[in-house]
Amino acid sequence: MRLVFAGTPDFAVPSLRAAAQRGEVVAVYTQPDRPAGRGRALTPSPVKREALLRGIPVLQPESLRKAESRAALRALRPDLMIVVAYGLILPQAVLEIPTHGCWNVHASLLPRWRGAAPIQRAIEAGDAETGVCLMQMEKGLDTGPVLLSRATPIGEHETGGQLHDRLAELGAQVLGDGLGLLRAGIRPVPQPQPEAGVTYAHKLDKAEAKLDWTRPARVLANQVRAFNPWPMAEAVVAGERLRLHGAVARDEAHGAAPGTLLRAGRDGLDVACGEGTLRIRVLQREGGKAITAADYLNARRDLLAQA
Repeated sequence: MRLVFAGTPDFAVPSLRAAAQRGEVVAVYTQPDRPAGRGRALTPSPVKREALLRGIPVLQPESLRKAESRAALRALRPDLMIVVAYGLILPQAVLEIPTHGCWNVHASLLPRWRGAAPIQRAIEAGDAETGVCLMQMEKGLDTGPVLLSRATPIGEHETGGQLHDRLAELGAQVLGDGLGLLRAGIRPVPQPQPEAGVTYAHKLDKAEAKLDWTRPARVLANQVRAFNPWPMAEAVVAGERLRLHGAVARDEAHGAAPGTLLRAGRDGLDVACGEGTLRIRVLQREGGKAITAADYLNARRDLLAQA
């Protein structure tokens, strides 16, 4: 099979590897190099780096809406285009070019969490389960019929970064299964998404990182997990702004104002919330690295006396 792969971030790399193992990837589409790092030097995407290592030609158009972009894709004579977190909209004219259309690997159990940030939104919402779907793409946002899917539980303390890595590998497995069937002449049967249960995973915003202590502790604990490693939850604790890497909710009654530090110990910093308390276990001071609460208290012994 002549495959064209379109993807950009780390999440898409395992799927590119799976595609390369099961067909001839004749070209890789990825977003243009972007400035990154302190020097703001132009940096290739993770998918581009993987493609170059494999000797696969790379195309980086700013858009696929132009006639010349469609002509370039058509010239590749693709049997199938695989799209994984590409980041650009594919017009209907592009979806119709490959013989078997375009497949998308999406990190949720559709129709729940269509959109840009399904991994983080699932954790933030307190979902017990998520998964990946291999979807036949159509014009709508993640509305296409599902070809294959696989579910997985979300760990009680699993972070956005940890779940991201697991789903990237799971997505590659599901894609590999679909390509294996197609190579054998068996086209996966498209299953239309149900109309009930549609939710949208809106793009993460750095402004969401600031925790609101008036909210329930379990909601804040989910945010801390979901926003690790980005945008990373932030909060003011005992007059100091901290980034929270790890925290758990405690079902504890208290009469303190939200945001009050109730106690500080080697097990964590307990902060009053609108409901319950949030125990901060791993944190980061401005300009510092992630440390445990015990190490933090070595530098803030004043908190031991206050709480």
